[in-house]
Amino acid sequence: MPHSRTAFHELLKPLDRRMIARTVAAHDGDHGVGSGDNAWTCERHLRSLLFAQWQGLISLREIVAGLGAHSRSFYHLNLRAPCRSTLADANGARPAAVFRDIALALIPVAAGRLRRDGEALIRLLDSTPIPLKGDGFAWAEANARTRGLKLHLLHDLRQGQPVWFDVTSAKVDDVVAGRAIPLQPGATYVFDKGYTDYRWWSAIIEAGAVFLTRRKRNAHCRLVGKRKAKGDGILADRLIKIGHRQPRGGAPLNPLYDVALREIVVARPDHDEPLYLLTNDRKRPATEIAQLYKARWEIELLFKWLKQNLKIRRFLGRSENAVRIQIYVALIAFMLLRILHHTAARAFNGSTALLLTHLKLSLFSPFSLRQSRTPPPKPPALRPPNPQACFAFR
Repeated sequence: MPHSRTAFHELLKPLDRRMIARTVAAHDGDHGVGSGDNAWTCERHLRSLLFAQWQGLISLREIVAGLGAHSRSFYHLNLRAPCRSTLADANGARPAAVFRDIALALIPVAAGRLRRDGEALIRLLDSTPIPLKGDGFAWAEANARTRGLKLHLLHDLRQGQPVWFDVTSAKVDDVVAGRAIPLQPGATYVFDKGYTDYRWWSAIIEAGAVFLTRRKRNAHCRLVGKRKAKGDGILADRLIKIGHRQPRGGAPLNPLYDVALREIVVARPDHDEPLYLLTNDRKRPATEIAQLYKARWEIELLFKWLKQNLKIRRFLGRSENAVRIQIYVALIAFMLLRILHHTAARAFNGSTALLLTHLKLSLFSPFSLRQSRTPPPKPPALRPPNPQACFAFR
């Protein structure tokens, strides 16, 4: 019987086995697991956790039972049904850096599949808390709002997928994580006022990039010049210099003290106070800059999508390693789903969430997106007999 590729096969296609092998070897991820058909390797571990993400499974027992129900597909998927203890031990002991590096290596693959020539590079930067409650997460640190971890994301607005991420303790400030972002010349970085750091802003300017953010209310400003305010809702368009030459607390000199930045004041009908936007971009119209900052809401919608459609709220293990592995696998699952939606499933007219629902019901069936309302024809043996002509002889 010829083999037909399932939806699971199509989803896993962008994962290069050579890349996975190099990543596993770099972190010695398969140490002590042996080799052969029964070895519980990193690749099998990853595929099992991806299966759990796409099927919406929330416990080790469900994963083991779910995989056991599809054992006939194991040969072509290079899988096997693990014991619950084997899966739990792997989540707790296997280096989470293996899954982090696989997710990072998948980012340029996804960018290559989704790239559109001529589009501006718009990068949205933000973070979301991953709360960890209960006695089993005693290792988790807390900030003023929550205890757990933080997921930091740099999101490509045009492609709709992450281009950089990091998972840190909840105590790590957003701007500390933001400094680790690789800056790309010509890109526009949009972030909230929580990323206020004049030295980092200066590094963005030196890299030939553009930043767009909100000005803090207590920031020291000096007016340099005014521009004509053009566009609906634009109250002011001016040039200012920001900050003191020597900040308090013995901090280094402010590198933006003599740099003129552009401030755009935007009215907000539902608020008493307007928005004060800061940028080093002097070419874009004020209304376009206001729309870019408004588009920052897209990364909030992405965080909401990840938490509603993938499993990063309830965790399969209590250790920090197990929690990090699950977060990294959720990001891998999202990027693979986005790649499929823009390649083999580009004819699917629904949203990515609806595509995921479709795949859940047919993950191990032959990959097909047909939604025909006409039922398939019946085989000849099940069709009613055709009426035949009867001849009466007298």
